[in-house]
Amino acid sequence: MKKVSQYLAFLPLLLALASPFPSSAQVKKQVKISHATAADVANDNHMVSWILASYINSNSDTLEARIYPANGLGEERAVVEGMQLGAGATIHVGGSAIHNNFNKRMGVLDLPFMWRNYEHAHRVLDGKVGEILAAEHEKLGLKVIGWQDSWGYRNVITTKKEVKRPEDLKGLKIRTIQTPTYVAALNAMGASATPMAFGEVYTSLQTGVLDGFEHSSAVTFTGKFYEVAKYITLTEHLFGATATVISKKEWDGYTDKERQVVAAAAKLAQDINRSLSVQRDAESMEKLKAKGMIVNTIDKTAFLRAAGPLQDQLAKTINAEDLLKLIRDTK
Repeated sequence: MKKVSQYLAFLPLLLALASPFPSSAQVKKQVKISHATAADVANDNHMVSWILASYINSNSDTLEARIYPANGLGEERAVVEGMQLGAGATIHVGGSAIHNNFNKRMGVLDLPFMWRNYEHAHRVLDGKVGEILAAEHEKLGLKVIGWQDSWGYRNVITTKKEVKRPEDLKGLKIRTIQTPTYVAALNAMGASATPMAFGEVYTSLQTGVLDGFEHSSAVTFTGKFYEVAKYITLTEHLFGATATVISKKEWDGYTDKERQVVAAAAKLAQDINRSLSVQRDAESMEKLKAKGMIVNTIDKTAFLRAAGPLQDQLAKTINAEDLLKLIRDTK
C-alpha cells in the first residue's frame, strides 16, 4: 500500500507536467506515442502514454512527445510495422498480443487461464521470460521498454444474450484480437471468434455485425461500450499484458541522455500502471454497473475445462514450450 500511495501522491505533479512547455529555437526530435484506445487516463494505455509524454517533455531539451490516441496514426499492426522501418510512430503502447504477429513466441503471454494473479505476471515479465522475449523482439527492430498491466482481466461482453456457461456462447460472434492464441481460446470457450480491428468494434456491436467482444473493464468503460452492450461475464480468461515498445531505429539514433530520459519515463509509467491495476479494475466495473450493465460472476470451471488444455497445445504450436515451463515454474 505504501508503494501505491507513493505513486498516487505523484499524480498531481504529472498533471502539472501535462501542459506543453514553451518551445525553444532548437528543433526537437518528435516522439510520437501511439495507442488504440480512448484519450482518457481512466484506461491503462492512455495513462501510460500520458506519463511517458509528460516525463519526456519535462526532462528533455531535445525530445518533444505527443500522444496519438484512438489509432490516430493508423491501426495497430500497421503502426508497429512502420516502427520497424523507423517510420510513423516512435512508441506504441498496447496489448502484447499485437506483437504476436511479429514474434509468435510472444503469444505465450496470452495463453488462456494461465496467470495466478497480477504479482505472478509481474515476476514473469520482470524475469527471464520478459528478458528473452524483449531480446527476440529487438532483433525485429522493436525494443520493449516497459511491461504493464491491462487494468482488468479480459472478460466476455455481449449485447443481447447473457452468458453463464460455454453453451451460451455457441454461435455468438465475439470480437477478439487477430492472433492465433486469442482466436483459439475464444473458440474453445464456445464462441465464434471474430478477429477485427479495435476501431471497428463499437460500430459492429451497434449494427449487429458482432454479438460481443472481450476486453478489460477499463477499456469497456472508457470506450463507452456500455452504450451498445449489456452484459459482462467475468470469465477472466486472459490477463492481457501490455507493452511499451519503441522503434529500434529511433532508439539507436538517440543520445545516451535521451535514452536515459525515455527509459526512466517508461519505468515510471510501468510502476504507476501496476500500482493502480486492482483499484482501476474495480472502479471501472462499478462505473459500468452504474451505466446499467449487468455483471455476472460465474463458476469458471466449465470454461477452464474447455480452454485450459490449450496451454500446452498452443505453446507447442508457437515453439514456446520452454517459456511456458518458465512461467509455470515462477512462484
